[in-house]
Amino acid sequence: MPDDGRQDTSQRVSGSLPPQDLDAEQATLGSMLLDNSAASQAVNTLTAEDFYRQAHQQVFAAMYRVAERGEPVDLVTVAAELRRMDQLEEVGGGEYLLALMQLVPTTAHIGLYADIVAQKSLLRKLISAGADIQAMAYDNPDDVGALLDRAEAKIFQLAERRVSSDFEHIGPLVTETFDKLDEAYRRSGSMSGIPTGLKGLDKLTQGMQNGDLVIVAGRPSMGKTSLAINNLGLHAAISAKVPVGIFSLEMSKMMLTESMLCSLAKVNSWRLRQGMGHEQDWQRIGQALSVLPDAPIYIDDTPGLPIMELRSKARRLKARSDIGLIIVDYLQLIGGETRGTYENRHQEVSGVARALKGVARELDIPIVVLSQLSRRVEQRENKRPILSDLAESGSIEAEADVVTFLFRPAYYKQREAREKAAQQGETPPPEAAEDMDTPDQAEIIIAKHRNGPVGTVDVIFDKKYRVFADIDPYA
Repeated sequence: MPDDGRQDTSQRVSGSLPPQDLDAEQATLGSMLLDNSAASQAVNTLTAEDFYRQAHQQVFAAMYRVAERGEPVDLVTVAAELRRMDQLEEVGGGEYLLALMQLVPTTAHIGLYADIVAQKSLLRKLISAGADIQAMAYDNPDDVGALLDRAEAKIFQLAERRVSSDFEHIGPLVTETFDKLDEAYRRSGSMSGIPTGLKGLDKLTQGMQNGDLVIVAGRPSMGKTSLAINNLGLHAAISAKVPVGIFSLEMSKMMLTESMLCSLAKVNSWRLRQGMGHEQDWQRIGQALSVLPDAPIYIDDTPGLPIMELRSKARRLKARSDIGLIIVDYLQLIGGETRGTYENRHQEVSGVARALKGVARELDIPIVVLSQLSRRVEQRENKRPILSDLAESGSIEAEADVVTFLFRPAYYKQREAREKAAQQGETPPPEAAEDMDTPDQAEIIIAKHRNGPVGTVDVIFDKKYRVFADIDPYA
């Protein structure tokens, strides 16, 4: 094969010295020996493996052990610890420790020195992860998807360390908090979060807040998807101009788009699918088509999506389209981090809820997650849901900032009427025969609100258009 001038990556980097900065390593260790507060800062920032030179790894590990015992980190204690581990001569003896102290221009820059060491360590770890990924790819595995998951996991492990935060003094936090409160005062009652489009709900929650995990739960047929997609999602994207990402693990992209289109157009989708659309319906569809295609809405309908892949896609979508809201339909369909990691489904759902809360905080956007309720609701006379009804995991309640339940009393009355007719030997009317033209009164129950009041919002559920509305227009 003729040489085209290109060179394999492994050939280009072979023989190259891995990224490192020995001067920064020496300055870090010397600062730690000179200043105990510098030692405390570095111990909380670095690990021994962040150092490239083995002798520096041993010196730092000795410093760490000394600090862990509550002893001061200085020339005497560190030399004694290295001597105890039979490593003092390996690192160069007491003379090298003294030389480290003399090399430091000032201990005031310990943060900068340690950051350089950490960045070089991260680059070496990226090279190592890349080599591992390359080796796995050369093995030519049958399951390429599993390989991608493992590759992303290696990179995410490095990314999680990079984005982790440390203690911050309260002074700047107080200033930032005051600025937010002052801004809220100047807004004179306007929304602090992304509006939902439902006045009563917005009054209780002040909209969907950045960093919040919002759970929308209910039994089947309560309208969870309709509320999340046709109300919260459409209103955010079209009225508030907030880009929205939707992970639909149950419905396909086409079904979801049809639902949004018909809801926005105020057209009965069932009638359209039967070929029974009226001329007025098509006029409304045309009007909706002038709006919906340009809405900043992005849909992923991958079934059984693992939380690790969901997190990866959310990060990429945030970077690419600056999404301000994520909707997930629904929680119990998301796979855990790794198969076999959890002892039971309860632990897996808990882990997924915890991870979703982490994504909300990392991306600083609200995440609305739909959740099923346990069947216990159906076994009691009062069907109105409570927090203990959350399916499979009480930790959903613990992780969530807002827990919202949907309840439609008319649904249960209609079901009881069918069951009663069947018991009396009568032919019960089919469910499809319920009056689609008569809206149901529904309740949006805020059962938990970490930063605000709880309560119930009375709304109307329009079954024809699969959308919730304020009760006032129907009064």
